[in-house]
Amino acid sequence: MYIDQTDSTNSLMQRLLRGEEQEFAACLNADIPVLYTSWQTAGRGQTGNGWEAERGRNLLLTYLLRNPKVDIREQFMLNIIAAITTHRTISEWLTIEHRPMLTIKWPNDIYIGNRKIAGILVENSLSGTHIQHSIAGVGINVNQERWVGNAPNPVSLKQITGTETDIHRVMQMFMQMLCFTMKWNADDCRDYYLQHLYRREGYHPFVEREVSTAPTMIATEADTGQFMARIEDILPTGEIVLCDTQGNRRTYHFKQIRFVV
Repeated sequence: MYIDQTDSTNSLMQRLLRGEEQEFAACLNADIPVLYTSWQTAGRGQTGNGWEAERGRNLLLTYLLRNPKVDIREQFMLNIIAAITTHRTISEWLTIEHRPMLTIKWPNDIYIGNRKIAGILVENSLSGTHIQHSIAGVGINVNQERWVGNAPNPVSLKQITGTETDIHRVMQMFMQMLCFTMKWNADDCRDYYLQHLYRREGYHPFVEREVSTAPTMIATEADTGQFMARIEDILPTGEIVLCDTQGNRRTYHFKQIRFVV
């Protein structure tokens, strides 16, 4: 369902589930309810980050999965599904030259080279040992060319391809890709995610950070406490496993580590 503007599509979907927004309640009748908008007044990203998007220039959507058949101990699979869907959607608009540059930056950003083209925010509702529902918000930079906020490294499809892209067509492609990806088994999803990871080969610089609710920014070369490591694995619970140059294994939650970009 299209909405001209809202505060946050994730927040709106949550209000719909609580029965607080009757105007858009028909959205919930779909097998996979989806909301998308031209503008968010309070877009949200991971760990308190905002999401800047120029009105009418990007795809801003949220979809709902009811009772997803995912073990509560492996709920990161829902992030993987969202990341794969977004990655495959963007890939459809790229040339063969640019497709190898498109990667999934753990935990669930989409990068072209060292620049962010999409972000994902997955919020799961748990009931005991059961995932009641999963709300996934996705922002894809489609036609925006100028950012006025503090986003450190954004890029859009238009900046990569040089042409305007029909946002509604991107939306349609996303939902097709989501339906396809939902049919994959867990091993295939995991393999795709690992094969397309940002900096999946070789050693790269990282910086540890204290766990907090403060927004997570990328680190710069000026940050202290850097160490070199390679990505060894992503655990079913979502933690990243690094191996440093001394052969030590280090495991981090996404709030505990930053890439140096």
